[in-house]
Amino acid sequence: MTNLSARAKFATAMLRTAATLSRVSGRGDGSVIGGRVGLTIEPRLLSMLAAGRQVALISGTNGKTTTTRFTAAALEAAGPVATNSFGANMPTGHTTALAKARDAVNCVLEVDEHYLPRLLNEATPQVIALLNLSRDQLDRAMEVSGLAAKWRTALSAAPDVPLIANADDPWVTWAAGASSRVTWVAGGQRWQEDSWVCPQCGKHLDRYGEFWRCTACGLSRPSPHWAVEGDSAVTPDGRRIPLDLRLPGQVNRANAVTALAVASAFGVPPEAAAPRLSEVKSVAGRYAVVRRDGRRVRLLLSKNPAGWLEAFDMLEPRCPVVLALNAREVDGFDTSWIYDVDFSPVQGRQVLAIGDRRMDLAVRLEVNGVRFEVVEDIAAAIQAVPPGDLEVIANYTAFQDIRAEFDRVN
Repeated sequence: MTNLSARAKFATAMLRTAATLSRVSGRGDGSVIGGRVGLTIEPRLLSMLAAGRQVALISGTNGKTTTTRFTAAALEAAGPVATNSFGANMPTGHTTALAKARDAVNCVLEVDEHYLPRLLNEATPQVIALLNLSRDQLDRAMEVSGLAAKWRTALSAAPDVPLIANADDPWVTWAAGASSRVTWVAGGQRWQEDSWVCPQCGKHLDRYGEFWRCTACGLSRPSPHWAVEGDSAVTPDGRRIPLDLRLPGQVNRANAVTALAVASAFGVPPEAAAPRLSEVKSVAGRYAVVRRDGRRVRLLLSKNPAGWLEAFDMLEPRCPVVLALNAREVDGFDTSWIYDVDFSPVQGRQVLAIGDRRMDLAVRLEVNGVRFEVVEDIAAAIQAVPPGDLEVIANYTAFQDIRAEFDRVN
């Protein structure tokens, strides 16, 4: 790590002060306001704090917070880690994460997919993990094709930066194709509605199980170096590493394998890293379990069609489920995307709809032929179901509202 200039030291001190005041006043954890203050005083602070450190960037539409938390846990086998694994994934949050752990050589940063080119330039990463790309908040964000092109352009300018990329996602494969150093992971792609055409030439993609290819230009699924088989990770040399995870779903086994691949790039063997992953029981409230009035409530966050598809895969059989939908600024104001979600997996359960836009959700469930009940809020939903297990799936601000009801559970 390099020594900071006097200006950068002052900026870091003010960053910490602002973050502390934010926490003490109950306005948040201080990551955003702290970074904003620091970068206002010293615009180059992020680059200065990253200099001389080993930085991993984790980006994608879904799974980046969990994968970042897994990766940080894996790298803790080698010592302290600077990370923003609670989700402040823009430059303000990155700056705060690096400032709060100045003694940590290893750094793992979750990066909003739109900010990846900037972090590539400012954080000088040792490795970048690319998870997936799918539609998300299209009323205020770019189409998947535009975002993939943005990634490809940025990565083309840094072809020697090692990548760990999802071979099952055609958009990620194309974006990573300009790099000369790619480690491919069989990261899965259950949601395929955004990748029926070739990213390179626009022709139709042929799919055969997990394999995909374009017969027009030859773009095809690379052979993965890392994979998931059952409850084990398979390494590039064929070793099987048991995954004893506390987080549910096939998608989290894939996230865990990506984390092991990143840790391996940092010199941490998977045998040492894998046991650390079992310490991750929830991530900023995701997968947290709360007991309230005789109900065991589990919280699942889903922000877009691909995320809802994965959440349905995690539901306990026959368990009642609360579906929560808001449409505030950070969610995107347009709720038409819920018509891309097939809600049939919740048929046969007791289903309750809550949130600011619960009536939008009610119409969608009616169209899908799902029986449901509309209630006022999470407290009413809990009272409407019998004692026992209750699953909750919510989009971003609805999820935060529910966390607030449960004392900001992590």
